[in-house]
Amino acid sequence: MLSPTMFPFLLLLVLFPFFTSISQPFRVAASDSIYDNFASCLTKNGIPSGQISNILYSPTNTSFNSVLQAHVRNLRFNTSSTRKPSIIVAPLEIPHVQAAVLCTKGAGLELKIRSGGHDYEGISYVSDVPFIILDMFNLSSITVDIPSESAWVQAGATVGELYYRIWEKSNAYGFPAGLCPTLGVGGHISGGGYGAMLRRFGLSVDNVLDAQIVDVKGQVLDRKAMGEDLFWAIRGGGGASFGVVLAYKLKLVQVPEIVTVFNVQRTEAENATDILVQWQNVADKIDNGLFIRVLVQPSTSESQKIIRLTFIALYLGDSDSLMSVMNAGFPALGLQKSDCKEGSWIQSMLFWSNFDIGAKPELLLNRTSDVNFLKRKSDYVQTPIPKDALTSIFNKMVQLGKPGLVFNPYGGRMSEIPANETPFPHRAGIIYKIQYSVNWDDASPNITNQYLEQARELYSFTTPYVSSNPRQAFLNYRDLDIGTTDNGKNSYSEGEVYGRKYFKDNFDRLVKVKTVVDPENFFKNEQSIPTLPARSFR
Repeated sequence: MLSPTMFPFLLLLVLFPFFTSISQPFRVAASDSIYDNFASCLTKNGIPSGQISNILYSPTNTSFNSVLQAHVRNLRFNTSSTRKPSIIVAPLEIPHVQAAVLCTKGAGLELKIRSGGHDYEGISYVSDVPFIILDMFNLSSITVDIPSESAWVQAGATVGELYYRIWEKSNAYGFPAGLCPTLGVGGHISGGGYGAMLRRFGLSVDNVLDAQIVDVKGQVLDRKAMGEDLFWAIRGGGGASFGVVLAYKLKLVQVPEIVTVFNVQRTEAENATDILVQWQNVADKIDNGLFIRVLVQPSTSESQKIIRLTFIALYLGDSDSLMSVMNAGFPALGLQKSDCKEGSWIQSMLFWSNFDIGAKPELLLNRTSDVNFLKRKSDYVQTPIPKDALTSIFNKMVQLGKPGLVFNPYGGRMSEIPANETPFPHRAGIIYKIQYSVNWDDASPNITNQYLEQARELYSFTTPYVSSNPRQAFLNYRDLDIGTTDNGKNSYSEGEVYGRKYFKDNFDRLVKVKTVVDPENFFKNEQSIPTLPARSFR
């Protein structure tokens, strides 16, 4: 494993001679297979022929389907009719990534970059045009350096692996990232990345010190080489719009020896709506070390259709301190000390992953997770939703039957960071974020359409109570309903449809960065950052 200080230096030593050989893209001849031409191009660009069979998969390869499906988390995009890639490239080394970029560009194919698979709309592995998947899962090294309070993490690692490697070195440190251990680091962080410590430490992107990326020319760039504009863009603007993120250098955060978690449920018979009214008024203002998520779920019982609220929390301190905070700031929940569980920070991450708080941390290394048909959408709330409106929303959810909501509180550190510090703009003034969540396990197109429509109907119903002009959305909860481009062509006007929702005014700077670093718009997808028309760019 490379140390954080040696990693960039050794890369330069290895790659300087390689750069001189990466210069020959290829054109697909009609009479030759894409695989053969791609393999030939990799060889011409310095990849030994003996390595190619280990990183290149064609549809005729017996491992093709298993590699393709290994990181698919939405079964909507894993059907017999789903268009499959022409090739999957699973690089083992950084030069493989460089060559893959140049060869895909030379072939005139679309490149889909996947670093984990938690991609709600499948845009990292599905397309309407011929495409290649660059699957980063093998590039997963993690180097933790406690003295410098930092870690270099490659894009194909998971957040569970990151947490585990930090814990191996010290139980006094953690990192503010996702609550699902199978999230791929590359996509998670480049889109923002949030977790249960965001009120104390901000987002993942607020704690990135450096990065490495392969650009459209096949060059490996660190922060100094890429410049501050591009470094800004890949911390929340979606890395796949600008290049292939190889690794991030992360600033570790200090966590207390003891943290506390709880998970309590309330129904309307227990004044759940009144509790939620108070939660809205305090969740973003309470102690910054306390994060209380709320799950809003319709009951599955046909005889008694009701709403159930689940309050799940992490507190960066012991249970006695937590009880003092709760009794003073959120008494309506009626939390009891018996509801609280104390443990180390790594144990709290197991708790959020639905393991027992005393489970072994090695469970975080498991890369497999549940796979469902699903749909997600998002919103931001800036003004508390009145009780009567909450009741109307709950009644609508009971009527629909399937969609649930997840409320994630903001405030604290999130309100202190300027909206333009990173591309992620949803900062001061946001009380909480909403995730609309629908899962199902029936492959029938009729069932799929029914549940998709339910999610959209609930989203429409809540319009009066959420942010507007623009109605904001979270990039990592990718949602193609809010606007897409024409097969990834990415005109500026099309990009504004979703770009303003994800990035607000930061969209303009992202477009300018994109136009400079990738003027021909090679790195594109259905919701990537577009380039400016030549006449508009200054």
